[in-house]
Amino acid sequence: MAVKETTIEIKLQNLKSNFKFLKSKINTDTKFMAVVKAFSYGSDSLIISEELEKNGVDYLAVAYVREGISLRKGGIKIPILVLHPQEEDFNDIVNYSLEPSIYSFRVLNLFFKSLSEKNIKKYPYQIKFNSGLNRLGFSENDVKQLCDKIKNNIPNYIFSHLGASEDLNETIFTRKQIAEFELISEKIEKQLGLTIKKHLLNTSGILNYSNYQYDMVRSGIGLYGFGNDVKFKTDLKPVLTLKTVISQIHHLNPGDSVGYNLGYTAKENTVIATLPIGHADGIGRQYGKGVGELVIAKQKVKIVGNVCMDMLMIDITGVNCNEGDEVIIFDDTNYTAEEFSKKADTISYELVTSLSRRIKRNILN
Repeated sequence: MAVKETTIEIKLQNLKSNFKFLKSKINTDTKFMAVVKAFSYGSDSLIISEELEKNGVDYLAVAYVREGISLRKGGIKIPILVLHPQEEDFNDIVNYSLEPSIYSFRVLNLFFKSLSEKNIKKYPYQIKFNSGLNRLGFSENDVKQLCDKIKNNIPNYIFSHLGASEDLNETIFTRKQIAEFELISEKIEKQLGLTIKKHLLNTSGILNYSNYQYDMVRSGIGLYGFGNDVKFKTDLKPVLTLKTVISQIHHLNPGDSVGYNLGYTAKENTVIATLPIGHADGIGRQYGKGVGELVIAKQKVKIVGNVCMDMLMIDITGVNCNEGDEVIIFDDTNYTAEEFSKKADTISYELVTSLSRRIKRNILN
């Protein structure tokens, strides 16, 4: 059915299909962590989490504690890892049964201090190691001091994050990261005298380096339909479709301009359509001035002029369409978010996570 306003369609059947495909790449006893941060990559965190929980996912991961609290308040029961906890978060983490990722001695001390104040001797948490991405994480040199601090409260998992697992031209870098993580794991297990569960692989890691799945894998973008490689295009199906409608059509004469700052000036008789979506909805100004393309009546048309906050304009000269007709910004088959975002030299991650929550969401099973 055609939409009547700007709408994001969330296709749960595609989510389930992606989950099944990614699970097929790992052993049956390897756990699966679904990354649902950033409003589940622009969709709806609670809807996505409920569906994944129902389908047997083992863990969820969010970036910030408020995301985890929202899921708990929505009724999600399975473990939730908070990837980037801050100083003031640990009371909420305990109160809402979340697991923090501990990535530095400062954060570790704050976490243990919070547990001590609550007279909690043991609490589930995970430790992140930096294996070469150089964002967050303890280093190999920290292992001895770290083990002295955690020997009475052992983490559920240790983990790291691959920086270029999707790029097979960077296999040497990825292999170096894997070797670094294995070295760290050996050192920490020898120091503590026990085996600790581990996870390392992200979506592209699952697809390209499945031999290193350890005890659990993590997937974010893959669950939402993107595998960072064209060879997986038929296996992973985009969960999100973004559609809008034509609000009004204008007929321009040569010399007429469109939008703010005369962003476009007609050189000949031109037909322009105005759409109710703009940079406040996640379609940034970089898509303006002929860069971005949309689909109407099965034809690609260009965005003209500057993208406005709540509107953008497209050139529909020669296209058989009317006010109220549906326009596809991206879909799950012919013109995906990956293809749309490439027009502005960016990636699907940036596009979908920028989609405004004010856009109507339709859940399709």
